[in-house]
Amino acid sequence: MTCMTVRCPITVVILTHNEEIHIERCLASLLPVVEAVCIIDSGSSDKTVERAQKMGAVVLQHPWKNYADQFQWGLNNAPIDTEWVMRMDADEYLEPALQQEIQMRLPNICANVSGIYLKRKVMFMGRWIRYGGFYPHILLRIWRVGTGRIEQRWMDEHIILDEGETIQFDQDLVDDNLKGISFWVDKHNGYASREMVDLLNRSYDLLPKDDAIKTQDDPQARWKRLMKDEVYSRIPPGLRATLYFIYRYFFRLGFLDGRQGFIFHFMQGFWYRLLVDVKVMEVLDKSDGDIEKMRNIIRSEYNLKL
Repeated sequence: MTCMTVRCPITVVILTHNEEIHIERCLASLLPVVEAVCIIDSGSSDKTVERAQKMGAVVLQHPWKNYADQFQWGLNNAPIDTEWVMRMDADEYLEPALQQEIQMRLPNICANVSGIYLKRKVMFMGRWIRYGGFYPHILLRIWRVGTGRIEQRWMDEHIILDEGETIQFDQDLVDDNLKGISFWVDKHNGYASREMVDLLNRSYDLLPKDDAIKTQDDPQARWKRLMKDEVYSRIPPGLRATLYFIYRYFFRLGFLDGRQGFIFHFMQGFWYRLLVDVKVMEVLDKSDGDIEKMRNIIRSEYNLKL
């Protein structure tokens, strides 16, 4: 299936840092479909910026704090002159069927619709992770300019719509990181630090909470946030990582994803979750529950500026 050259009134915002291995693939899937792409780069030292500009993307530079802060800065400062805006990661791309669906359906969307959900496939070590509750991963990725913002959290941030209804497209975008397992481990170590902040914040009010997703017309995201905040966070550390892996791998049939699937579900569903718990326990032990000490430990030992 080939994509028609029909550009829709969409500006795509992508955050980058050393993404030369991915950026051309991502842009090649977007440029036949959208009017503009704006890259918000946080100081890449490779050829990310050069390659993005060569393909026609606008590149802005902004220092990194966290994903939510960086993306909101992009929404506020990017030259967005289109009716719609879209969120993409550099290691994602649109499948041809989704390219065609956007081109065919977007011009005919009713005026009362402000947001569009897309389905995401996750690839790991060359294999599509279809089980364990990972597909379809439904995300709000396209919305009318001026109607959306990004949830201000350190991890698991969603787009929040201020008005309008939503619809879901049928075809898929793909998340396929090509950087290898060492990068994956380093990235998830960083994710664990960010998620540690959100878990501590539930109990100790380290910073203002943004729970706007709980008011959104987004059943999957609302349910996951409810389970994380009201069920998962109440289970003793360590035990919850074990139970979550068992749930994903056996009850949600993660074992059907084969050898790569076992590695993914074990690493992402157990190792990563246990790492978050260990970091939470470390901060609590070192701070003795003192909130100011927690903030200092998070700043000095995890290099996170709350």
